[in-house]
Amino acid sequence: MRGSHRARAGLAVAVCLSAAVAGCAAPPTGRPDSARAVASAVPAEGAAEGAAKEAADRGGPRPAAAPLMLPGPARAEEEAAGAAVARREAAVRTALETAHRWGVERPPLKAPQRPAARAELSPVQGVKLQDGRPPVVYRVPTSEKIVFLTVDDGAEKDPEFSRMADELGIPLSTFVADYLAREDYGYFRGLAAQGDAVNNHTINHRNLKVLGYDQQRDEICRQQDQLEQQIGARPRLFRPPYGEYNDDTLRAAASCGIEAVPLWNEEAFPDRVEYRYDDQRLHSGDIILTHFRGADLWKGTMPDLLRKVVNEVTAQGFAFARLDDYL
Repeated sequence: MRGSHRARAGLAVAVCLSAAVAGCAAPPTGRPDSARAVASAVPAEGAAEGAAKEAADRGGPRPAAAPLMLPGPARAEEEAAGAAVARREAAVRTALETAHRWGVERPPLKAPQRPAARAELSPVQGVKLQDGRPPVVYRVPTSEKIVFLTVDDGAEKDPEFSRMADELGIPLSTFVADYLAREDYGYFRGLAAQGDAVNNHTINHRNLKVLGYDQQRDEICRQQDQLEQQIGARPRLFRPPYGEYNDDTLRAAASCGIEAVPLWNEEAFPDRVEYRYDDQRLHSGDIILTHFRGADLWKGTMPDLLRKVVNEVTAQGFAFARLDDYL
């Protein structure tokens, strides 16, 4: 009996020696502390993981994981993306603050990128073509949800209007008559400096249909010369006063270097927008007419006018684009 006990003990010693040579602790013996002996045999780097798993199994909190460290290029890309998101959010906040400061319900929608080249016009609805004459355009052919705001004459020179248009990002195409603008061409040079086009509306704002060819040509060509001298650029676009023209008008305009004659589909006032068509809605490419006028003739100021137009155009899902980029 004692011999068999000594044999079993010798076998256990041999097993321990083999485990020690292999780098392990003693095997479990069936005693209550044998589980701790096995745990102590786990390599050091796995101890923390084992402890965390044991804690989690018992319902305790896991230790905080080390933050994931991205490699250099990936980290730089992530930081750049985060900065871009921050810039976009800041731009949205700024646009909203600007709109509210001017009393506009929502920021104007952003227009698509300007076309690389002006499209060649074809005789579709809203475009009248005739050989040797500049096209007459009521609506610019486009599938994009854009409209164009144009401002005529030049009597009222409201700095708040030009500042409001600039801060809201509303592009303007103006059509200036010399007899109304000549007292302060500096105002229109300011508009040109902020990217708004200053175009031809004749010298004296007369109804051209009652004039002969030479008189019409004088009205148009002299204003071309005047605007080139005052603004620094010779206009490409011309709008006849009152929208009244005949073939002599177009022939004279062509001889003065005019490339297109834009008219309009809607007319805007501080308290309303008047539509040419029965559906009383904007359409892609529509040209909106308004005027440089003040409260002495209108029920409101020019900023009131712009506020009305921006709210109407934005509510119908359209953006403002620059007419001179398309014609």
